[in-house]
Amino acid sequence: MEILIGLLIIAIGSFGQSSSYVPIRKVKEWSWESFWLTQGVFAWLVFPLLGALLAVPAGGSLWQILSVDPAAALKAMAYGVLWGVGGLTFGLSMRYLGVALGQSIALGTCAAFGTLIPALMVGTDLFQGAGLILLLGVCITLAGIAVIGYAGGLRAQNMTEEERKAAVKDFALSKGLLVALLSGVMSACFALGLDAGAPLVVDGASELFKTLPATLMVTCGGFLTNAIYCLYQNGKNKTFGDYGKKEVMVNNLLFCALAGLLWYSQFFGLGMGKSYFAEGSVMLAFSWSILMSLNVLFSNFWGIVLKEWKGVSRKTIMVLVVGMGILIFSLLFPNLV
Repeated sequence: MEILIGLLIIAIGSFGQSSSYVPIRKVKEWSWESFWLTQGVFAWLVFPLLGALLAVPAGGSLWQILSVDPAAALKAMAYGVLWGVGGLTFGLSMRYLGVALGQSIALGTCAAFGTLIPALMVGTDLFQGAGLILLLGVCITLAGIAVIGYAGGLRAQNMTEEERKAAVKDFALSKGLLVALLSGVMSACFALGLDAGAPLVVDGASELFKTLPATLMVTCGGFLTNAIYCLYQNGKNKTFGDYGKKEVMVNNLLFCALAGLLWYSQFFGLGMGKSYFAEGSVMLAFSWSILMSLNVLFSNFWGIVLKEWKGVSRKTIMVLVVGMGILIFSLLFPNLV
């Protein structure tokens, strides 16, 4: 029962993340770099800070937690800087491939690296026992994502250039694939950052929220990367004026804040959900891959809702459904063996 509760909490957070790109469509008269930076203030600073405060025990302080192991805090932040490259290119993958295909490829790569590298770093043997189950689970996840990626390729073949532009304004398959793969590799650094920040816990901290200070350090590092790039683009494209457009300011801030809250909910849910998995269990080690699988499932749900799959052949839809079915099986696999 506890495993199911943990999965449900992670799924709720994942649904929030996969929905976070919907409010961005309501942002008006701002360039990409302006709304990306603004939603990042909420997603990577404001809400992670509020979440981390939940881990502070009575009479304690957030600084007390972060100073338990300053080296761990800095290491988590450094991984966050690298993850920031993944987060930045993740947004670009949505821009070039759409919500469904872009998230599928980026998150698939992220699932593999973010699950297996931490396991290897602690000396897990991936060819026997629990390590083998972990490896097989990741392989099943990648198989499901590969099938969904194939469905995306079929969609691109079957659509005219006008239809592609209507579904995804800046659709560019080759460029999008390269960006999405880079995003996936670098995004896996978030999982490494969470592992590096594991010592940031004090006595009396709630089990439900104990990972959130480490999450804050990782997102702070990611914010630095994204802020530098977005401000550079503001200067290059002369779009600093976006922030002074009073007629759309309230609308844009509200929808950027909503997008930031929904995005952060995945890691809030991951931290809470992991507390229901037994220490040292395969489910705990597989939790990162579970989150990425759910993100892919829900992103394709939104891809359907936003009509990114409109007009494709029945074969393409069948391939998509098979891929999503494999992903659902991957969530259950570690608990079946």
